[in-house]
Amino acid sequence: MFKSYKFNIKPDKEQTEMLEKHFGACRFMYNWALDKKIKLYTEENKKISCFDLIRQITPMKKTEEFSWLKDVYIGSLQKSVVNLESAFTRFFKEKKGFPKFKSKNDSRQSYQCVIGCRVNQELGLIKLPKIKKQFKLRGFRNFEGKIKTITIAREANKYFISILVDDGKEPPEKIKISKDKAIAIDLGIKDFATLSNGEKIANPKFIKKHEKNLAKQQRRLARKKKGSNRRVKQRIKLAKVYGKIANARTDFLHKTSTNLINRFDAICIEDLNVSGMVKNHNLAKAISNCGWSKFREMLNYKAEWYGKNILTIGRFEPSSKVCSCCGSINNDLQLKDREWQCSKCQAVHDRDINAAKNILNFAFQKQNLSPSGRGVEDAELFNYESDEPSNLTTK
Repeated sequence: MFKSYKFNIKPDKEQTEMLEKHFGACRFMYNWALDKKIKLYTEENKKISCFDLIRQITPMKKTEEFSWLKDVYIGSLQKSVVNLESAFTRFFKEKKGFPKFKSKNDSRQSYQCVIGCRVNQELGLIKLPKIKKQFKLRGFRNFEGKIKTITIAREANKYFISILVDDGKEPPEKIKISKDKAIAIDLGIKDFATLSNGEKIANPKFIKKHEKNLAKQQRRLARKKKGSNRRVKQRIKLAKVYGKIANARTDFLHKTSTNLINRFDAICIEDLNVSGMVKNHNLAKAISNCGWSKFREMLNYKAEWYGKNILTIGRFEPSSKVCSCCGSINNDLQLKDREWQCSKCQAVHDRDINAAKNILNFAFQKQNLSPSGRGVEDAELFNYESDEPSNLTTK
């Protein structure tokens, strides 16, 4: 299994200078390779592979124009080109969006090393290529396995090193579960998540807590002259606020996902089209603040670690409109209706709890699982109660 370990570092002036050189050179190499690919395709209708581009790096370093690339580890430059090729692969296969040019003004800068790094686990030190002094890894944790990739990043004015490790272990076998050991989650805005057992997890709304400070820092940034040192300092201050929000959100998502994975053998969720939902400008800010996609990603890889199961139902299942008691559908239900009464059985429903119960019922009907959410593959490991009649209508 692959696991990533992230550590904070505090480089001195000399180390910072070398890190910034690597950030700039790798960003340049990525943009150079992207420009080559675009021009060759538009002008000559030809494609060029990442291997052909990598072969051009060494001759480039020997020229006077690009001699500054000699100060940078060549493996990191090559990795930038490989990352671009991966971006094109995602664009053609997964329709993830055409690769974009990187900017030096981005708050996050990074580069990667595949080989040439040495980690001293006894002292918590790491040696990176082309940088003489070793870095002290703050909050170091020992790990076992083969190091695959080391990523060095700057976020605002803080530097981090992430170590991707392959421990050589196979993921544990999936636990065969039944419906009584499963839970369903209905994600929302008012409450971050509502569980099928009636439990609700409040939405912390991290942006709202920092909204006034964000507005103040953004106004100050708007007044600064472009290209000035004061503007650079103000950009860092603004990035720090965004960093606090991101860190608080990530901490909340980690704690919530770990708690759910530890408590239940299977988790049922909806295959939400988050990228489509944020196009609604009335809800985009609130949806983005929740971090639903990141939460689902955490659930997926933590389920792999602990042998738990994730079932994903299709995004078009009417989970909110179906009565979880009798199965009738309320087509008149609107988004503002938080409670409603079934016209057939007279049951009174909390909208979110009812939706979570329906997600659980749908997940244990194999025809409702979403192939894009990998629910169909995981379903083969489940002990389905297929002989139990369902009271839900599918019309």
